[in-house]
Amino acid sequence: MTLPVVLVGVVLVAMSISGTAVALPSMGRDLDVSGAALNWVVAGYNLAFAAMTLVAGSAADRVGRRRVFIVAALVFAAGFLATALSPEIVVTDVARIVSGAGGAGIMAAGGAILASSYDGAARNRAFALMGTMAGIGIAIGPTLSGALITATGWRGSFAIFTVIGLLIALGATRARESRASGAGPVDRAGSALFIAALALLMFTLLEAPARGWAHPLVLVTGIAGLAALVIFGVAQRRSAAPVLAPSLVANRGFLGWSLATLTTSIGFLGVLVFLPTYLQAAAGLSPAAAGVAMLLLTAPVLIVPMVAVTLVNKGVSARLLIMVALALVVAGNLWLTGLNAGDAVSAVAAPLVLIGVGMGASFGITDGQAMALVPADAVGMAAGFINTLRGAAEALVIAAFSASLIGLLATRLGDGDRAAAVSAGRVTTGAGAAAELDAFTWSWQMTQFGVALLCLVLSVIVGVLILRGPAGPRQAA
Repeated sequence: MTLPVVLVGVVLVAMSISGTAVALPSMGRDLDVSGAALNWVVAGYNLAFAAMTLVAGSAADRVGRRRVFIVAALVFAAGFLATALSPEIVVTDVARIVSGAGGAGIMAAGGAILASSYDGAARNRAFALMGTMAGIGIAIGPTLSGALITATGWRGSFAIFTVIGLLIALGATRARESRASGAGPVDRAGSALFIAALALLMFTLLEAPARGWAHPLVLVTGIAGLAALVIFGVAQRRSAAPVLAPSLVANRGFLGWSLATLTTSIGFLGVLVFLPTYLQAAAGLSPAAAGVAMLLLTAPVLIVPMVAVTLVNKGVSARLLIMVALALVVAGNLWLTGLNAGDAVSAVAAPLVLIGVGMGASFGITDGQAMALVPADAVGMAAGFINTLRGAAEALVIAAFSASLIGLLATRLGDGDRAAAVSAGRVTTGAGAAAELDAFTWSWQMTQFGVALLCLVLSVIVGVLILRGPAGPRQAA
């Protein structure tokens, strides 16, 4: 049951990320909310996912990978149940944070279970399947969620996730337990510092557009977040059992592959989360139709991972494939600067496919290549680190993308409250609609240009690290 249970868990976690984006306009109308409070529905999940993945990975090595996986699945299901029953946005946001913490444990402990159960080409195939199943979840998430929302409402869709989460926890009881030999105590101080740093930085990015970058609370949380991150780095060098071993980060090859997955996540997630809202507002699509349109982005992630790993197992350079994937992600994001409200679906079709292919190739090879460069006793930590980078990128991209959209809209419209409403898909009907759509489109174009530029810079860094780092079999970190 090991492989099937882990893969179903991966599908569920991926669906919960991509599917929720389609639900945002419906949730905003039902709960009468927009702006940062609504964006926390997705951002809070990703924040908890990013913050807890590294902690869960290290804990899995110490207390048992199966045990952490089961507990995480139960936490995930509890968060979705609370979301389905939530009466107001504050409860919804907190419940989503709980679900994100559970999703982190599923991904980190699941990756560690696979790494400890398979070796060589079998490990490559297992992680490619993991990437494929993540692709399936991302691919069907918007479409299935859109259909469920249309049929049962957004609360019904969250209730269904609760049931599946409980079934995953039950199935995981049949998996084999494993843990690292001679594992030390959990680094609670390091875990707390890491979670605090990400939470403070996330809060800063999400709240700054509404409060202003010079607001005392925004300044204090931003500075405190950076300080906590620095202290975390220092503490890890002195810890006897660090959450993140400095030697792992010092491994140039491992770091390069890890940054590759971060880069593709940055180029993928902003589009995944925010484009459905734009398509519903600009093109008048229903949630179900917007979910179908997003298949242009997500369907390649379903197919490409296995293609990529097959090419690698046949001797094609993994380094070459990842650089091509990064180039596609950069090109697709740059192409999206041509977005227009008049022909929204046609304008985004080709760039979405490029980004999806690049993301799919990354899913297929990055985890397996990175995990081959770390010792067996550190696979949980390594899996946690990779998924933390991926989750942190997703969380911060959501916050930064939202901040950029609302900030640019506020500059164009001259009204912060109206900007928040338009960014949530609530465009005025009548004479003002055209002006608001023009402003919405322009803010999207400017934001996409910034994303493309960031991905380009990170791709160059990845190329330097991977091309100069080790490419052979597993070695000590």
